[in-house]
Amino acid sequence: MQKFTQEQVMLYLYGEASPILKLAMDHAVQEDPVFRKELRLLKRTCRQLEQLKKKAASPRASSVDAVLQYARKKSSR
Repeated sequence: MQKFTQEQVMLYLYGEASPILKLAMDHAVQEDPVFRKELRLLKRTCRQLEQLKKKAASPRASSVDAVLQYARKKSSR
């Protein structure tokens, strides 16, 4: 099996690989069950990280309301 760098694997996972690299990776996925399993796990991990980023990107409405109420209370003194 051909060895790929971490950067090449990430480019492939995010759909940014060159056509030649994509072809080589596609072939490796078809031919090597161990690589296929590792790639599947990495894809799942990337999806989970994206979901965490989306959840962490914005605070809950109740938190924003609490901060705004506190700020109003402090500014009215």
